[in-house]
Amino acid sequence: MKILVCISNVPDTTTKINFSADNKDLVTAGIQYIINPYDEIALTRALELTEASGGSVTVLNVGDPSTDPTIRKALAIGATDAVRINAAPRDAYFVAKQIASHAATGNYDLILTGRESIDYNGSQVAAMVGELLNIPSVSICKSLTVDGTNATLEREIEGGKEVITAPLPLVVSATEGMAEPRIPNMRGIMSARTKPLNVIEPVAVPQLTAIAGYDKPQSRSQVNLVDADKVDDLVNLLHTKAKVI
Repeated sequence: MKILVCISNVPDTTTKINFSADNKDLVTAGIQYIINPYDEIALTRALELTEASGGSVTVLNVGDPSTDPTIRKALAIGATDAVRINAAPRDAYFVAKQIASHAATGNYDLILTGRESIDYNGSQVAAMVGELLNIPSVSICKSLTVDGTNATLEREIEGGKEVITAPLPLVVSATEGMAEPRIPNMRGIMSARTKPLNVIEPVAVPQLTAIAGYDKPQSRSQVNLVDADKVDDLVNLLHTKAKVI
């Protein structure tokens, strides 16, 4: 089985985020970048599938050279090789077009992504890739098994779960429960240095969207504590300070 896993380079969840003075750009100084956690789940499941039935796992990232350490970590976890499309990701459509352009010539049986990237939370790329390649796509899956040329997937829905079967090739986005992310061992870290990382140039894509600006959520207001025996004070605060949402 030949699997392509698409990974994003995202700020660590504990990183303090700041923007430029005009709120147009993210200030990257001091930010620790990691593999998008949902993509790590997809990568681990891909490795489990190939370990059980044979095959290869290629990781793909759309990014500039600064993302190479993140790609090397994916190789250390166990991916066979890697591809970096040499372009800064502009939006979900741009990324999906780059992935689809590469995948169209790669003869992959399965294309995996995370459910979303934790920086923009769009949940768009997997479905777009499926549409661009004219193959099925199933989003936000908690389990994935493959039997021959068919896959069985499980998704959570309101009030229960949904079980879907689909033929390969197929695009799947992964969420919690599909696999437990792995920590690279020393052997994997050493071997990642010599695994192939192919850099290719992006295909031309019209710019359909642009970021107008970034803004941080408003700070939480101060909490007013009221003694249990001061009911009148509480009623007054509810009338004068409480906001109806």
